Amino acid sequence: MNQMKQQQSGFTLVEIAIVLVIIGLLLGGVLKGQEMINSAKVKNMIGDFRSVSSLVYAYQDRFKAFPGDQNQNQLNDAFGAAVAAACAPAGADCAQNNGRIDGTWQAGNANGTGVLTDETSLFWQHVRQANLTTGPTVLADTAYRPRNADGGLIGVEMTGGQLPFILNMRGSFFVCSDGILGRYVRQIDTTMDDGNTAGGSVQAVPTGSARGAAATATNAIVDGNQYIVCAAY
Repeated sequence: MNQMKQQQSGFTLVEIAIVLVIIGLLLGGVLKGQEMINSAKVKNMIGDFRSVSSLVYAYQDRFKAFPGDQNQNQLNDAFGAAVAAACAPAGADCAQNNGRIDGTWQAGNANGTGVLTDETSLFWQHVRQANLTTGPTVLADTAYRPRNADGGLIGVEMTGGQLPFILNMRGSFFVCSDGILGRYVRQIDTTMDDGNTAGGSVQAVPTGSARGAAATATNAIVDGNQYIVCAAY
């Protein structure tokens, strides 16, 4: 009587080892790819800070005035009649030709009446009209305000009669960028400054903070949380 031999099927140790090696390589590739993406974002954000500061200096060198701060006659002389707008009406955020970019870095495009009241908003129109950078010059354009690699707003302001956005920061002007993840904040500060997010020329506060908030210490930065990073110049 013939007995049927039962055959056992399964993976050998060698086959399992090969599969594990392949999985390890795939995971390593994914992690390396994510690291490269993160690194590119950080470089892009650092480039934003440096580019905006360069716009201030280049415009001032060419026109002997700050972008956003000129009155209409000065703008007409620089760009031609009615090409670039001056802010109106005169006020705390619109003191034309006073040697300062008035307003807040977070200022929007125009108020409900269509009148632009912040020089910090007109900043972008003027530097673009001067061909120092690209972007929409029409205030109503939804892409008028520049954004960083994660979609957060970028802006510039001077202190003047107001407190700096981040308490005790010192500088002639500040470039701020919103919606930056904590894991990027530390890298930005280390590359641009001293690695201390609560001191020096680069500091951070949580997104949504009010003006005058104290900077967040480096050891309190949470990787997955969003922050506003400001650089002083």
